[in-house]
Amino acid sequence: MAVTLEQTQRVGYTFLKALLRFGFMVANNLVAIPSYVLYLIVLQPLRVLDSKRFWYIEGVLFKWLLAMVASWGWWAGYTVVEWGDDVKTISEEEAVVLVNHQATGDVCTLMMCLQDKGTVVRQMMWLMDHIFKYTNFGIVSLIHGDFFIRQGKAYRDQQLVLLKDHLEKYYRSRDRKWIVLFPEGGFLRKRRETSQAFAKKNNLPFLKYVTLPRLGATQVILKSLVVQQENGTPAGGDAVIAESKSKGLQWVIDATIAYPKAEPIDIQTWILGYRRPTVTHVHYRIFPIKDVPAEPEALTDWLYQRFIEKEALLSHFYKTGAFPPLPGQTKDVSREMTLSNFWLVLIQSFAFLSGGMWYCILQYFYHCLF
Repeated sequence: MAVTLEQTQRVGYTFLKALLRFGFMVANNLVAIPSYVLYLIVLQPLRVLDSKRFWYIEGVLFKWLLAMVASWGWWAGYTVVEWGDDVKTISEEEAVVLVNHQATGDVCTLMMCLQDKGTVVRQMMWLMDHIFKYTNFGIVSLIHGDFFIRQGKAYRDQQLVLLKDHLEKYYRSRDRKWIVLFPEGGFLRKRRETSQAFAKKNNLPFLKYVTLPRLGATQVILKSLVVQQENGTPAGGDAVIAESKSKGLQWVIDATIAYPKAEPIDIQTWILGYRRPTVTHVHYRIFPIKDVPAEPEALTDWLYQRFIEKEALLSHFYKTGAFPPLPGQTKDVSREMTLSNFWLVLIQSFAFLSGGMWYCILQYFYHCLF
């Protein structure tokens, strides 16, 4: 089949656009991430004198870095439509966010979604695969206090102990609100076959669009962050807790990400923008923590049920192009989220100006010393 001039021009334009976007992303990283690190090095005395204010400033810088990542997709035409419960209403309360995992673009999609959720985006903790520690964003996540978890049976018990210690050390001391977790423990394409074999062996439902979640990290998070009442039940929902103490984890947010035609966006696409403009759909359900069982067996069943529901949601979406209404509702309601281009340009400008400033400062000290 002969290639037409129009097709050649389209391929050339796509390649040139991807090349320019890649150059911009590299420059963006080279100025933004070192600037983040250098600002926090200079502010170390404030960390000693006023730790709360230090972590507030760090959170603002962290939010701006996530906004830069969101801007790469936004300016490529990758937008998000949200469905289900409005999670903005609980953005000031502690929650664990359970997300299905299809590709590296899931994280970028969440970074975009969180930008209009108030202050919580700067008060989040992320659980991610340890391999991300060695990416360009690894140093940022290390400073922010995210947790890198190593997969595999050989490391599982040790990693859960480390997670418990990490939560006790950093979660409330840095005033974190939401913690994001991918309970499936890997990408859909890598875990689907193993999950389906396990389901068949244990007489569990056959899942195509999600995999059965793993209990370990979720259980550690709930045990570590849920404040217990005197009678031993979770202090969630309408429970009254002394204002001087943290109310603890109050909610579970069940987030389901759906891509058109079940074709997920990966980080390369997000950066290079060679895919046509795409609308990603995110569905939320909110559960009070008092409705979540604490016993391992009951919690496993509850968690499995959430992913069985995700399967039904995704199956409905891929057939109809929309998520079904929430239980008790008759009409599905969607909300198209937007980002301000003016705000994104301001943040990018601040990053490049900061990079130039730090370059001049470091160059000055270099010449003074050498």
